[in-house]
Amino acid sequence: MRKFQLQDMVKGWFVGNISPVALRTGACEVAVKDFQPGTHDPRHHHKVATEVTVIVTGEVEMNGVRYGRGDIVVIEPGESTDFKVLSAATTVVVKVPGANHDKYLD
Repeated sequence: MRKFQLQDMVKGWFVGNISPVALRTGACEVAVKDFQPGTHDPRHHHKVATEVTVIVTGEVEMNGVRYGRGDIVVIEPGESTDFKVLSAATTVVVKVPGANHDKYLD
């Protein structure tokens, strides 16, 4: 058994083909991310990976739609989205397959 700390991972990513990582794999990427209100990611898409975002706490906005606790958003390859944090939020993000350098700004 091995033990890791989420705070030691890069931007919350703890599974994937990055370093440091708790489980190295190219099959998927998994992160737990905490955000402060006002945080914003510009519109982007992935060419390879499907991205699944679970809103654990807080409220966010993607493509002008508000999402809150318990919402699961699936973004297919080629679909664009932005990401705005409306209230302090925690998300779990899964990308399948894991694909380094697969984020393209629109």
